[in-house]
Amino acid sequence: MKLSLNREFFLRHLFVAVLMLGLGCWFGYDGFVGYPSKTPSQLYEMIEKSAPPSPEAAQKVYDNAIPRQKQFMGLALLASLAIGLHLLLVSRLDFEFDADGFTWGGKRFTMADIARIDDSRWEKKQICVIFVKGGGKLVLDAWHHVGVKDFHEKLKAVG
Repeated sequence: MKLSLNREFFLRHLFVAVLMLGLGCWFGYDGFVGYPSKTPSQLYEMIEKSAPPSPEAAQKVYDNAIPRQKQFMGLALLASLAIGLHLLLVSRLDFEFDADGFTWGGKRFTMADIARIDDSRWEKKQICVIFVKGGGKLVLDAWHHVGVKDFHEKLKAVG
């Protein structure tokens, strides 16, 4: 059986990545176009929903709001990138198993090639870490991939 990407996991994370990208673009527009096109007084009124008490107060809001929008843009774009890269890495896992063993990253292993299994997170998160002889470490997460639970049952049966 070949592990396949969990559709619900993928769609939820893809939605958040696209949302963060959209927010980053929105913040970027405000920081580079929208806010600078307004006078300090206009921007103060738009943000605070009242007239500025003084030109200095309006200028202070103006001087803070534009860099803040650019900072939010950077954070949102970084979040989108991080989530997108995580999805890419998770989707690239090449793992399949059968009655005789498993294939991971193009290499064939038997169950005897497993040096150790860390199941400490299985009950709460359904994450299983397999250490293979020769130094390889494979993290299987049932939330990320369909078929992990079946493989985990096979591991319990073997040993």
